[in-house]
Amino acid sequence: MAHPTTSAPDSTYVRKGFGLKAEVQDTLASDYTGHLVDLLRARDYTLQVGDTTIRLAREFGFCYGVERAVDYAYQTRRKFPEKRIFLAGEIIHNPHVNAKLKEMGVVFLAASGKGFDYSPVRAEDVVILPAFGVTIQDFQTLRELGCVVVDTTCGSVLNVWKRVEAYARDGYTSLIHGKYYHEETRATASQVEKYPGGQYLVVRDMAEAELVMDYIEAKAGRQTPRPALAREAFLEQFAKAASDGFDPDRHLDRVGVANQTTMLARESLAIGAAVGEAMARAYGESHRAEHFRTFDTICSATQDRQDAVVELLREPLDLMVVVGGYNSSNTISLAALCAEQVPTYHIADPDEIDAQANAVRYRRIGPHHHEDAMSPWLPLTGALRVGITAGASTPNNKIGQAVARVFALRGIDPATIG
Repeated sequence: MAHPTTSAPDSTYVRKGFGLKAEVQDTLASDYTGHLVDLLRARDYTLQVGDTTIRLAREFGFCYGVERAVDYAYQTRRKFPEKRIFLAGEIIHNPHVNAKLKEMGVVFLAASGKGFDYSPVRAEDVVILPAFGVTIQDFQTLRELGCVVVDTTCGSVLNVWKRVEAYARDGYTSLIHGKYYHEETRATASQVEKYPGGQYLVVRDMAEAELVMDYIEAKAGRQTPRPALAREAFLEQFAKAASDGFDPDRHLDRVGVANQTTMLARESLAIGAAVGEAMARAYGESHRAEHFRTFDTICSATQDRQDAVVELLREPLDLMVVVGGYNSSNTISLAALCAEQVPTYHIADPDEIDAQANAVRYRRIGPHHHEDAMSPWLPLTGALRVGITAGASTPNNKIGQAVARVFALRGIDPATIG
C-alpha cells in the first residue's frame, strides 16, 4: 500500500486535522508564545537596555509545518480524550514541545531497526505521524493494524518524496544530501521502494559527495583529485546509507539529487552542481543532460531562516545564541552558519544559561558536536551586542526566555522591559 500524500483513503486516516483549531488555540498560545519576542518584533527586532543590545533574526522559530504538526497533535488529544494516543518518534526535534505532549498523555514509540516498534498499538488506538513523516513500511504496518492515523507530515517533505519517487520511476538513483539516520531522510529514502529496483544513496556532506564523484570519474577512466575508493571500500563506507542491493558500478549511471529539507541550503546546492559537473567530466555534457537531475528541495522556511541569519551577521555582533534541539538539523545548520562569523552558542533550552553564575552549557559546532560549558561567559559591564535566532522547531516562549536570561545576567530585570 502506497503512502497517501494528498487525499485520505478512509475515515481512519486524517491529514487535515479535526476542525478543532479554535478549541486548542488558547492552550497553544499559553504553551508557546513569548512576550519578549512580541516586543522584539514590534521594535524592529531590537531590544536595547543601557549598553546591552539584543538583535533577533527576522525569520526564526516555528515554521508553518511545525505549527501545523503541533496544532494537530493538540487537536488529536482534544478529539480523543479517552483513547490511547501514540506518536511515532518525536513530533518535532524540540525537547520542550515533546515534553508537553508527554504531559498530555501521548506515548512515544521507540525506534526499532529502520522503523518504530508498533507492538503496543491496537486497532482502537490513535497514532500520530511526525512532521518528518515515516517510511512506507511504517505506514503499511499502521494501516494493517487498523488504528486511526493522524498524519502531520510537512508539505515540504512531501514535495521531496514526490521528487524521489519520480527519480525511482524513471530509473534514476536518488542521491540524498542528508543524515542517513534522520527520520525524514529514512522516510524520503523509502519512497524509492514504490518501484522495483529503486535505489538511493545518502551523503552527509560535500566530503562524502566527493567520494561519489571520484568513483563516477574513476569508473570512466579519468584521473581524480583523490584516490577513488574500490568497490568494496565504497560499499563499506556507505553500508548504512545505501539501499539494499545498491551497486555503485550500476547505480551511479543515472543520478537524481534531492535533500533532507533542513540541511544547509548552500551545501545542498553545491553538491547538486558538483555531482553534475563530475558526470559531465566523466562522460560528456550529453550524458549529463540525459543521466543527471537535480532540484533544490530545501524548504522555504529553512531557507528563510538561513538567509535571515546571514543578513543579521552583517551587523557588528559580539556573539550569537542559537536556540533549538541538539538533534534538530535545521538548528544545527543555523549554528554552523553563525559560527563562521562570530562566537556561537547553540543551546537546547534557555535553562542552559545560568544567569546567576554567568555560565552557559552549549553544544560545540563541529564534526563531533560535543557538549561543553563556559564560566564566566559574558562580560558583566561594557557594551555588548548579542544576536539570537532559533530553529524552526523552537517555540517563541523559549526564545523569549533565552533573551530574558541574557538580560538578567547583565543585571537587567526582564520584567522591567516594556
